[in-house]
Amino acid sequence: MSDEEFGGGDDDAARPRPRKAPTAFRTISEVADDLQIPQHVLRFWETKFPQLKPLKRGGGRRYYRPEDIALLRRISDLLYTQGYTIKGVQRLLRDGGLEEAGGMPDLSAEETDREDGDEAAVVALREALDALERLAHELRALASRN
Repeated sequence: MSDEEFGGGDDDAARPRPRKAPTAFRTISEVADDLQIPQHVLRFWETKFPQLKPLKRGGGRRYYRPEDIALLRRISDLLYTQGYTIKGVQRLLRDGGLEEAGGMPDLSAEETDREDGDEAAVVALREALDALERLAHELRALASRN
């Protein structure tokens, strides 16, 4: 048997990986690549969101189910696009409000750790969030070109 039969050929890196079925389990590297989120962030989220429970095999290797990936996508959207804090997303998960969470995040005094609800600060935060969303969109577009 040759090396190529065991996947040891020199051109393995050049060949694209075959597509997995939508119901297939994914490794942390596959999920990280797909969601464009570093692996250490996914591991950190597991500590903050007990609803995330990938299967762990020998050596601690993680395998994410499709429902885990869907939850990670939603968490990513809420944190990076909609501007929620980790505490805000935890609250949504706890209260079962993930499906309803859309649009602008609630910038209440509790969420922003502000006690006085200063309107000018809220406006500045919304403008900063809009600018960050535009930058994130541009970065995703640039990353998809490579």
